[in-house]
Amino acid sequence: MDFLEYKGYKGSVEYSKEDNCLYGKVQGMSKDLITYEGQTLDELRKDFEDGIDSYINGCLADGVEPAKPFSGRLNLRMPSELHSRVAAFVMTSGTTINDFINKAIKNELKHTAAF
Repeated sequence: MDFLEYKGYKGSVEYSKEDNCLYGKVQGMSKDLITYEGQTLDELRKDFEDGIDSYINGCLADGVEPAKPFSGRLNLRMPSELHSRVAAFVMTSGTTINDFINKAIKNELKHTAAF
């Protein structure tokens, strides 16, 4: 799947065989939904950007802070044994669990060509 990007927002690019059109939605929005469509990539991109602009302007008009995609907060569940091992490791290494997990994820993504 490919993505569009605009003003810090990322949106999917998908194809509907039934409707014979391109469509997508902004990724990482937990409470708000921004969708768009078009017959061509140019139309899709324009509708995507217009949707983002409309969302931001609507929020500002209502005195509400526009939501940021992917807030940076993530609830993580792991087996208690793994949690215990990570906690023991970070206590001896002078780091935090959060920093340890961020470093592990960044390291994993370095080895994944798609990201």
